[in-house]
This record gives sequence, C-alpha cells and structure tokens, in this order.
Amino acid sequence: MKKALLASAVVASVTVLSACGGSSDTEPMFAKFSLGVSDAPVNGAKVVMVCFNEIELSGNGVGSQSFTIGDDDVAAEANDNCRDGQGNVIPNTRGIDLLLLDGAKSEALVTGAEFEAGNYGQLRLEIAEGSYVELEDGMREPLRVPSNELKLGGVTLSAGGTFNYTLEFDLRKAMVNPPGQNGYLLKPTGLRLVNNSEIGHLTGQVDEIILTNNNCTVAPADASLPVATVYLYQGADRPIAELSDNGGDNTYQPYASTNVYFDGVSEYNYSIGYIDADSYTAALSCDVSDDPEAADPIEFLQTQNVQIPASNTAVELNFTE
Repeated sequence: MKKALLASAVVASVTVLSACGGSSDTEPMFAKFSLGVSDAPVNGAKVVMVCFNEIELSGNGVGSQSFTIGDDDVAAEANDNCRDGQGNVIPNTRGIDLLLLDGAKSEALVTGAEFEAGNYGQLRLEIAEGSYVELEDGMREPLRVPSNELKLGGVTLSAGGTFNYTLEFDLRKAMVNPPGQNGYLLKPTGLRLVNNSEIGHLTGQVDEIILTNNNCTVAPADASLPVATVYLYQGADRPIAELSDNGGDNTYQPYASTNVYFDGVSEYNYSIGYIDADSYTAALSCDVSDDPEAADPIEFLQTQNVQIPASNTAVELNFTE
C-alpha cells in the first residue's frame, strides 16, 4: 500500500533524528491534509449518487500517495450505496448523494492524512461503477465519469501545516446528458478545489414580489422545483448585458450558480458554498433551464455586488424590489 511506504519514511526520519540528537524543536517536515466534497444543486434530479473509491495526490518527487475508501484509517468508511449490475455491493466505495450537500454542507473523504511537505501537482479521485442519477419521476440513469477518474489541479502543503480542502461540484456545469448516449456524464468542468481557509459562503432570499412582477413561478406545490436561479461572476459591476449562463458565449462566464427554492411557507431561499474570497457580481434570473453545453437565452432581472470574505459565516445577500 502506498500509504505504508509513507509511514515507513516517517519512522525512518524519526529514527535518524533521534540518532543524531534531534529534538522536538526540529521543524516538522510533514503536513496534514483533509478533503471533503460539497455541491450546488441541479435541475431535474432527486439524487446524484457518486461512488468514490480512492483519493490520490501525486508529485513532490515522492510519486503517488493514495488512500482507499474503507481500507485506510484516514479515509472515509465504505457504505452500501454503490452496487453492480447484479445488485451486489461494490467493495471499498462510499456512495455520496451530492444533492444533500448544498451550500456550506460537506462530507469528508480523507481526514488528517500525513504527507511530506511540498508541491503536489495533481489530485485524482477514482470513481467506481455504480454511480447514478435518480430523476424526479423515480427513474434511475447511470452516471459515468470519463476513465472512471476525476483529475484536478494540485496543492501546496507547507511543513507543519494542517490543510483542509473541499471539492465543490457545481452540477449545473459538470453534469450533462449527451444526446444519443445512455445516462449522464460527470465532467471535471464545474469542479472547484478550494482551500477552506481561503473561502466563504453566500446565502439569501428573493422577494416574492420580484417573481410575481416578472411572471416567474410562485409558491409551487412541489417545493423541490426551482423558481429562479442565482449566478455569481468574479468581479464587481459586471454589465448585465455581458453575463452568460453556463455554456453561454457572452463576456463573463459564471463562477458558480444555484437554484432558488420555495420553503413551502413564504420565503424563497438560495445558497452557494465554498466561494473563493473575492468580489463578485450576483445576478438573478427566472430562467431555470440551463444546458451547460449550449448558450441558452437568459434574462437577468437584477444584479448586485457582493464581497465574499474568508469566513465560516455566510454573507447574506437578498434580492428585493
């Protein structure tokens, strides 16, 4: 197991330090790394089950170091959500319904893994068979990942540090239903790997009068249906005429997007989690159908500037008449 090689290296380092008279004052040469996953919602699905199998960091001159679900102490426990075509549980997998992890919610895949300090060029997640999408009508469709793996950029781990990262799945960008193909495809497009010490969260409400005045859906009987969409663009004061939807070809592409939902009583709420600390333009639209592979016609009703600080406390931004 690759992790065992790392552990041996740690023991060897400690032994050498002891033999040379090293002390606890010696600067640590290792860092701790944790990784969780989160999600922004997508239209038309009740469940988006992704079957995680292995998490790997590579680079830093030490090769690849991987952790397998259910096998390594620092990796998440396996569960029985992922099954093969015969209904058998796929071993060493953790099936996570991403739709349960909206806003600032997340679920850990790796907690407190020890790595040699340095620059790691790539994070790779191996995805097992058994992932699926359950549609609103109860039908299940397979969810495929190219080559059964998600490859992302790397991370820098400084000596003695504790680093907590989150992989944010913006399913409105990342999940597509290719014409003529069976099921859905999950692409790296729309995935954001963020350092939790450098991000913030956004939440807010939309006044019903805005929805009413613009002939948007109001108080749907099925509260799982979105009534509007909030898009987020990096930078303040982005002109409303130059904003794109996901897959659009206007000047400014969305950094993130999410749905607005009726709470069943009187409020219309939205949230976007794990946003890089920066200034943004938030835009509201009642167009809830957004094909990430096409430039859909979209009308924005209102824009506002918002500053997202690095904080666990969400910024509140409300759209009012």
